[in-house]
Amino acid sequence: MVIWVRGAGDLASGIAYRLHQSGFSVVLSDLAVPTSIRRTVCFSEAIIKGTTTVENVTAERAKDADEAKRILSRGNLAVLADPDGEQAKRLHPKAVVDAILAKRNLGTKITDAEIVVGVGPGFTAGKDCHAVVETMRGHTLGRVYHEGSALPDTGIPGNIGGFTLERLLRAPCAGKFRGVKRIGDVVSAGEICAYVEKQPIVTRISGVLRGLLPDGIEVWEGMKSGDVDPRCEVSHCYMISDKALSIGGGVLEAVLHGLAQGGYEWKHR
Repeated sequence: MVIWVRGAGDLASGIAYRLHQSGFSVVLSDLAVPTSIRRTVCFSEAIIKGTTTVENVTAERAKDADEAKRILSRGNLAVLADPDGEQAKRLHPKAVVDAILAKRNLGTKITDAEIVVGVGPGFTAGKDCHAVVETMRGHTLGRVYHEGSALPDTGIPGNIGGFTLERLLRAPCAGKFRGVKRIGDVVSAGEICAYVEKQPIVTRISGVLRGLLPDGIEVWEGMKSGDVDPRCEVSHCYMISDKALSIGGGVLEAVLHGLAQGGYEWKHR
């Protein structure tokens, strides 16, 4: 059984990991030039490198649906540079999981598969998907809603080590991004981590650089470009986050619920 995960960033990768470890064949799709920050735990890296491994799970880039089938037959994840899903749809997935995290629905429909799961705000269960999984940190993180929507986006990242917005590195202007630090480096407040053109990106807090855009990518002013973790645990840079695993568990629950009922259409006919 094939499950298509739209998106291949850190949360989508946590979802794909949970599904793969539970025995499902998973294909992910993303942009031809991914903008993932936590690249060391993102299956989107397979689009750039050809193959990548996250916590002993390997993903391979597929040029089309036929190659994706061969990759899945080897027990690996297949990753397509296929944002519109033209190739992914050829695999006739039993379930579709929209984990783009755009805070709005970019085209997923309840008719896309027998089981359609929306991740985060922008989806309404029973309208454009069968189930919605909560992404907001707190008591409801990872919960599955069969009616209604997830909590609205606040624009403020989760509190880690007492910091929220201060954790983020953002582009000071539009232009080409160039990192001078690497993911896993320990940095101090006020230190330059990257440049956009000739303008520096300086961290406001000390910690470990948990995420950073790849060199050469074109960014816009204010674009999220990096993430500093004040807990300073370097090993966390190479592990799927608690948030991603929790959301992945919610998606797994939603998929299994749909399978147990023979698909969700019985409820939404």
